[in-house]
Amino acid sequence: MRSRYIVTLILVASIVFSCKNEPKQTIKTGETKSVMKKKEVVYQVFTRLFGNTNTNNKPWGTLEENGVGKFNDFTDKALAEIKDLGVTHIWYTGVPHHDVITDYTEFGISNDDPDIVKGRAGSPYAVKDYYNVNPDLAENVENRLQEFEALIERSHNAGLKVLIDIVPNHVARNYQSLTNPEGVTDFGAEDDKTVTYAVNNNFYYNPGEPFKVPNWENGYQPLGGENHPKADGKFKEIPAKWTGNGSRASQPNMNDWYETVKVNYGINPEGQKDFDELPEGFDNEDYKAHYNFWKDKTVPSSWVKFKDIALYWTAKGVDGFRFDMAEMVPVEFWSYMNSHIKMQNPDAFLLAEVYQPHLYRDYIKKGKMDYLYDKVQLYDTLKHVMQGHGSTYNIPPIQEDLKDIEHHMLHFLENHDEQRIASPDFAGNAEKGKPAMVVSATISTSPTMVYFGQEFGEKAEEDLGFGDPTRTSIFDYGSVPSVVRWVNNKQFDGGQSTEDEKSLRDFYKRLLNFTIKSEALMGDYQDLQHYNQQHTEWYNDKVLSFARWSDDEKLIVISNFNAENTYGFELQLPEDLVSKLGLKDGDYQVEDQLYKNYTSTLKVENSRAKVRIDIKPLESFILKINE
Repeated sequence: MRSRYIVTLILVASIVFSCKNEPKQTIKTGETKSVMKKKEVVYQVFTRLFGNTNTNNKPWGTLEENGVGKFNDFTDKALAEIKDLGVTHIWYTGVPHHDVITDYTEFGISNDDPDIVKGRAGSPYAVKDYYNVNPDLAENVENRLQEFEALIERSHNAGLKVLIDIVPNHVARNYQSLTNPEGVTDFGAEDDKTVTYAVNNNFYYNPGEPFKVPNWENGYQPLGGENHPKADGKFKEIPAKWTGNGSRASQPNMNDWYETVKVNYGINPEGQKDFDELPEGFDNEDYKAHYNFWKDKTVPSSWVKFKDIALYWTAKGVDGFRFDMAEMVPVEFWSYMNSHIKMQNPDAFLLAEVYQPHLYRDYIKKGKMDYLYDKVQLYDTLKHVMQGHGSTYNIPPIQEDLKDIEHHMLHFLENHDEQRIASPDFAGNAEKGKPAMVVSATISTSPTMVYFGQEFGEKAEEDLGFGDPTRTSIFDYGSVPSVVRWVNNKQFDGGQSTEDEKSLRDFYKRLLNFTIKSEALMGDYQDLQHYNQQHTEWYNDKVLSFARWSDDEKLIVISNFNAENTYGFELQLPEDLVSKLGLKDGDYQVEDQLYKNYTSTLKVENSRAKVRIDIKPLESFILKINE
């Protein structure tokens, strides 16, 4: 849920964990290669928006007015097309049952209060019941869990692995599961509410103080001011619980995550840990050793509850999880949680949202995460370049800084938290995403993530209620125009797509399919930027180049981020790279692997090499050296 209020991380750091800055430790190349033979591509899809072809898009519109997508919209045809895009994993966002305003009381589901729900369709990061799924997504609400299980099976049959969200830092203020497995109780059911903190309490409390709904600011009103019986500025919660982002106030600010309550992991209000810590050097141990470490330890109640949730979904065939705001939860919990998941499914794909680079290695090595968002370094830098006021010379130092964990840093240009590339506040033009996408997808061995609609250049211009345009709304009912055109009345064939949308999707399809088949992209990397900056005339900081290679495939990648200028120069390979590539004196043909319409000649003489490059605005080449 990466709130736009990242500053809150600082405020709750003392509660969440006390972290030591560990020295960097190298992950052996051999270990990285053994993890994955080829690149992986995650397709994030906002489940309730994908198949909705209702184009009404009324602000604060009801489900009946604006429509909603269903699990069943992911037909065999739809999934085959997603797979054919070059996708290996599909992340169904918004699956666990979260607060919604739609009335499902006839199915035994209690109504949710607009005063503690963001939007009308609700935030997927305010989960109300972890043992069932969002009723909005089912054709038959009574069979909603079975419909999702059928979707898991269809996805697997299409060759896609399935990811869903788990949000361990917080739950909805009115958490109430209707379908707990036998022996499982709700969060907070056994809490001692007379104290602020107890190690096995699931929440933190303000004894004797009732919760108060935030004071609304800047004209905001729940449901846009609609007359609703529960929108009365009140929500009964006695005593008040601490809010999800760490606010201890009984009346949180409207910019706090007021719709959620923070989960207690056994860290007292002074920041002290009431649980065992990992032994020194345990970051080098595998998940089996971590699992065995915790076997004879007593852990806080919240740890067990979330472990059980993860294993429940793993047993249903879910292949992995995207963990929301993982850095707000102590790393020892992740060691416990992830080692249990890996014992059940060693190939589970575990992706975490972590935004503080000094914590990366702890959450990978001690927390046993497979992948973390590379947001604050690569994504932010690429965004700056795409907007026209950043330098590509800032990119190679990022790869150098992360080289020991580069495989674990998932790359993306869009997700549900970020602005759409084509929106005016980002780049204003989806074409400007092309060079950045090539760099993002080829510069390292890490997985690539694409957000649905990105491949069509979605602009996110709609104001659907809670939140602002430029980001596709995750809070309200609506549809995504470019996706609606591609869905084409459930034909999933792009029958209504514009020519620009078809062309852009073709680019993504070519790029992603190349990456998941390339051996070189799981091999070695060397920057060409610094050398050419010093030695090549006309080379500049609007282009980026690097080499990727394996024993059987040698690539030179070059992208032009300038939207107006064509550049021509003799790209040079330094002597040490020529040696690493095993190139002898002579001429080698190089051919672009994206469109197969550009060739040039790499000339090697006296252990140095150069190749003539003429690259158009926003163009990229993945040049394969033919031997």
